[in-house]
Amino acid sequence: MKKGLHPETYRLVVFKDTSNENMFITRSSAPSKETIVWEDGKEYPVIKVEISNTSHPFYTGKSMFVDTAGRIEKFKKRYEKKA
Repeated sequence: MKKGLHPETYRLVVFKDTSNENMFITRSSAPSKETIVWEDGKEYPVIKVEISNTSHPFYTGKSMFVDTAGRIEKFKKRYEKKA
């Protein structure tokens, strides 16, 4: 591995699936300003994700409604050509 290429600030982080409130803890270097108290009583940074393995149709085998209202409009607004 090249030196200085990978971050050295890995720490335990809680990832929270916002579609079904499932949470899991793993190591990450992603920044977060929010924290949550985990089952062990310790406080960890929390990162909210919209889809995880507990809500993705590929892993669950069933279709699940995910609220995506406004995403297309937001994309079009952001990338529309300036007149």
